[in-house]
Amino acid sequence: MRTKTLKKNKINVVTLGCSKNVYDSEVLMGQLKASGKDVVHEEEGNIVVINTCGFINNAKEESVNTILEYVQKKNDGEVDKVFVTGCLSERYKPDLVKEIPNVDEYFGTTELPGLLKALGADYRHELIGERLTTTPKNYAYLKIAEGCDRPCSFCAIPLMRGKHKSTPIEDLVTESEKLAAKGVKELILIAQDLTYYGLDIYKKRNLAELLEALVKVEGIEWIRLHYAFPTGFPLDVLDVMKREPKVCNYLDIPLQHISDSVLKSMRRGTNKAKTTKLIGQFREAVPEMTIRTTLIVGYPGETEENFQELKQWVSDMRFERLGCFTYSHEENTHAYTLEDDVPEEVKVDRANQIMEIQSQISWELNQQKIGEEFKVVIDRKEGNYFVGRTEFDSPDVDNEVLIDASKCYLKTGEFATVKVTEAEDFDLYAEVVI
Repeated sequence: MRTKTLKKNKINVVTLGCSKNVYDSEVLMGQLKASGKDVVHEEEGNIVVINTCGFINNAKEESVNTILEYVQKKNDGEVDKVFVTGCLSERYKPDLVKEIPNVDEYFGTTELPGLLKALGADYRHELIGERLTTTPKNYAYLKIAEGCDRPCSFCAIPLMRGKHKSTPIEDLVTESEKLAAKGVKELILIAQDLTYYGLDIYKKRNLAELLEALVKVEGIEWIRLHYAFPTGFPLDVLDVMKREPKVCNYLDIPLQHISDSVLKSMRRGTNKAKTTKLIGQFREAVPEMTIRTTLIVGYPGETEENFQELKQWVSDMRFERLGCFTYSHEENTHAYTLEDDVPEEVKVDRANQIMEIQSQISWELNQQKIGEEFKVVIDRKEGNYFVGRTEFDSPDVDNEVLIDASKCYLKTGEFATVKVTEAEDFDLYAEVVI
């Protein structure tokens, strides 16, 4: 007689990489839940789905190591099945099947219906905006487009995500309304390229019109823009930012470099004069705007002279937020045909030099905030502090505001007005204004 009860499957979704992957995992989990599946995010489960990143070497290594870790758990009987999806799987599926055959099945970035079928679930077209969010309840990512049409020489994203495809405004409004109903107060708009939004379906750059529609969603208080491309940036967005209090005075715009010869080789479609002019237009139109950018050092052929020019420009521009990465030589990109001729230790040293300059700039800008009052949203409590952010700060990458928890009580997800009392390189200390 059988006495063993059938174990109920629990699907554990593990997310690696960027916010676009977080979004994709949330959509997958929403679909699974709609099919009655028991699904968790990065907890214990006997069926594992790994949503991988394949962007640069470090991300690929983390993805491969995570796959190997769960395959070992499968071999040890700790999990029953392992599925792999996402960018690494899209880009290297034949190699992965050959090298790590003990994965049950690999799926690319556009194969959600197939993945759901393998998990015993149905893909439901009607579930627009139905996601199981994994971020803190007060903010969520809103992916407004997929893929990228830009020809940047160093970037493998088009290989993994395909051509740019905008999501219609009405679908994004529906999704935002559903998020607001769940208590989300901040939308972080993401795409490989926000600048291009609408060109494919509306035949014009339509980011401003999208913002006009999203500000009408009740319950949403902040809308933040991430990953805008500098070439062809629609300047009417600045008018909306200036006029609409819900649109944060914040823009993430990766510029990558400033030397004309490097920008040309990178195929960025711009130059130093145009880029500097564009930043000037931003600051003239919205003087209170915080600009976040990212740079790449150690690109093939980057000379010491190119690097010194970049350093001087960073010092002159005084960006409020800046990140710097070392170049990663990615196969099947145009830059892969060039010699990766900057030694790794030089790349790392150059990145450190840029971040040292930025650290000083950030400290100086933060000192100016002492005594000022800001509206902050409370993301979490950590140790003896409530941790919040101003409209000028995005989660995980920017400054945080620390408020002594012994002096007040604040609720996660709520807004408060605070006065800055101290400032460091990347953090502010504040007290609540009664």
